[in-house]
Amino acid sequence: MAPVIALTGGIGSGKTSVADMLGNLGAAVVDTDEIAHQLTAAGQTGARVVAEEFGREFLDADGALDRTRMRDLVFSDPAAKQRLESLLHPLIRHEVKMRVENFAARPADAVPYIVIVVPLLVETGAYRDLAQRVLVVDCDEDRQIARVMRRSGLAPPQIKAIMANQASREERLRNADDVVRNDGDLEALRAAVEALHLKYLGLRGKRAGTQ
Repeated sequence: MAPVIALTGGIGSGKTSVADMLGNLGAAVVDTDEIAHQLTAAGQTGARVVAEEFGREFLDADGALDRTRMRDLVFSDPAAKQRLESLLHPLIRHEVKMRVENFAARPADAVPYIVIVVPLLVETGAYRDLAQRVLVVDCDEDRQIARVMRRSGLAPPQIKAIMANQASREERLRNADDVVRNDGDLEALRAAVEALHLKYLGLRGKRAGTQ
């Protein structure tokens, strides 16, 4: 079976960039955020259960989850956050598990290893049972804030509030088997990712040798 790597990092750390690079190098990538967006699109199961639990005012005009409104609610109401997670997390996990199993059944030359992108891996412990290693994308907090401001337009206090609800940088690093630093330029990041890719190709060989 192909090795499974759980990739995580704080908001603005560069998880998507690293996942995209690994995917371009041949990894099969399963992104839990992407799956969450798909499940909460108009007409999908996640959107329907949100409307049933919270009301249709938490859907946008097209019938998809109104992510801004829901984000405002869950950051101000921990009980609402737990209710939302209890609805969506089982749906997301089911889809992740099916995709991992599908990729794992393919030949090694088609899928050398699998990467599951899990933003809140350390906070929830989710998907640790599916993965053999944890990869943390790390950078300093000022860079995180600057990147999120550029891409989303959120103000620093809003970004810091999101970061306060995530694991600390130190806690993520304590849980890491592998770390890729994203404090430099794109070429430096690409070189680090290529080194990891070679390491993960080696894991596939080792696992095959023990079977």
